[in-house]
Amino acid sequence: MVMTDNSFAPSPVSSAPHAEETDFGFRSVRKEEKKPLVRAVFDSVAGKYDVMNDLMSLGIHRVWKRIFVTELGPQPGLSLLDLAGGTGDITFGWLKGGGGPAIMTDINASMLSVGRDRALSRGFVSDLSFCVVDAEAIPLKDMSVDRVSIAFGLRNCTDKLAVIREARRVLRPGGRFMCLEFSRVQVAALSPVYDAWSFKVLPAMGNLIAKDRDSYQYLAESIRMFPDQETLADMFREAGLSHVRYQSLSGGIAAIHSGWRL
Repeated sequence: MVMTDNSFAPSPVSSAPHAEETDFGFRSVRKEEKKPLVRAVFDSVAGKYDVMNDLMSLGIHRVWKRIFVTELGPQPGLSLLDLAGGTGDITFGWLKGGGGPAIMTDINASMLSVGRDRALSRGFVSDLSFCVVDAEAIPLKDMSVDRVSIAFGLRNCTDKLAVIREARRVLRPGGRFMCLEFSRVQVAALSPVYDAWSFKVLPAMGNLIAKDRDSYQYLAESIRMFPDQETLADMFREAGLSHVRYQSLSGGIAAIHSGWRL
């Protein structure tokens, strides 16, 4: 999502990383540095991740996720690979909706541990496996799953196009990749309010609740550096997905993108 207030947004020239660099929030870092930096953020916030999502979206992320899971279309005969699965909301929604076997993954072992504990407490023990996975290099065979999902995780990946290509690779023909992510606000009147919330209120609340202002500042910045709806749709097409479409949610604060492997 790109902000309209230049007091928050980096200039287009200064924010463009060199080929060997990538963004970490508004900072440019070497590509090999991003994953450890992101891992440190989520090691810090893992125990407060659900609280964090409630703060960032005022609780609306729960509605977005319900819409997302419904769009995934859980069916007993279909399998799901959930990338950046976090604390398990998408995986659990898939299983509750009658979906088939699911693999819940995350690059961050701390996050996956929280998700595994939540799964056990909810009685999700069959048709569910867990694996620490880098979404840019998925350790599955070609054409091995029916659905691939990623919710609020793609913006933290170093090579986003590689993630989308890997998702297509592991999908069976007729399979679908879906992404739920914060996106670009499309209602002009909402932008200044959302900017103030993201860059003033949210880091302060992160400091108060999680004792970690910097991680919440990064998360707000990472949203602004993420491709807008049309750009991400083009990346889906570049990765070889077909029938690509997106649905903006809550005035564009978030969006669901999807594409099929034909």
